[in-house]
Amino acid sequence: MERVKVILGLLAGAAAGSLIGILFAPDKGVDTRKKVVHKGGEYFNDLKEKINGILRDGNKKHETVAENAA
Repeated sequence: MERVKVILGLLAGAAAGSLIGILFAPDKGVDTRKKVVHKGGEYFNDLKEKINGILRDGNKKHETVAENAA
């Protein structure tokens, strides 16, 4: 559970840092919004992959415990 919290904290920190960097960049509003949407999609996909990996690991551990119990 701690590993999940650390990963989520790192992703949230990276997202916040990127967002602040983009907002202070000297681009037009339209370009900035496109960048925010693009980066948000990237972070969402990364988070989804991390969560799926954690779930796969949990399922493997569950199967191993179930096999050992049987």
